[in-house]
Amino acid sequence: MEIIPAIDIIDGACVRLTQGDYGRKKIYDQNPLDIARRYEDAGCRRLHLVDLDGAKAGRVINHQVLQQIARQTSLIVDFGGGIGSRQDLDLVFDSGAAMVTGGSIAVRDREQFLSWLDHYGPDKIILGADARNGKVSVSGWTEDSQLEVTDFILSYLELGIRQVISTDIAVDGMMTGPSLALYKRILESARLSGREISLIASGGVSREQDLEDLVHLGVTGVIIGKALYEQTITLERLSTWI
Repeated sequence: MEIIPAIDIIDGACVRLTQGDYGRKKIYDQNPLDIARRYEDAGCRRLHLVDLDGAKAGRVINHQVLQQIARQTSLIVDFGGGIGSRQDLDLVFDSGAAMVTGGSIAVRDREQFLSWLDHYGPDKIILGADARNGKVSVSGWTEDSQLEVTDFILSYLELGIRQVISTDIAVDGMMTGPSLALYKRILESARLSGREISLIASGGVSREQDLEDLVHLGVTGVIIGKALYEQTITLERLSTWI
């Protein structure tokens, strides 16, 4: 299982939200590059970078943060938040992202998202499938769709998506453990459909036992954010998992 630290950006600073609520924001550091370098020094190879300003606005905003991290570290960056057009996509790749995560666009403009998948391939295009009460959420989690998250994922697996990042918004930032039931349901549904999936769990991880539980479940990666800032999982301890 790949360990993927997360950096979420608002106004150029490293922040964490609680359950996706922009009104419940905590700033942890004003310099994302310093945080990224700490993760790199700890042995991490990949970074999940989220433009929360962009996710809310529907267009990429913090691409300069991406560019700085991509140019000054060796981290493999997957970038999400606000990628709503081909112009946004090209900007993100030109700024140094190795992969992009599309969530809102995959709900609102299926045709365009599939054109990205066809052009760049499943190694570079990740499906973002974040859910509240089982329904896919969009626009930086400020809006809920009527799409059931497992059905949503399966529909894209049938069309060539292989990498999926999924967050249960109810546990994100709560430090109460990941949504094992959600991930089990997704993995079982994919297996029954005969489709391959690389499922990355995100949200709620707060201790090493959570990592053990996710390994046992069979996810291929886990995104860790608040637990690293709050040091309930330290970088020193995390190095044993990398």
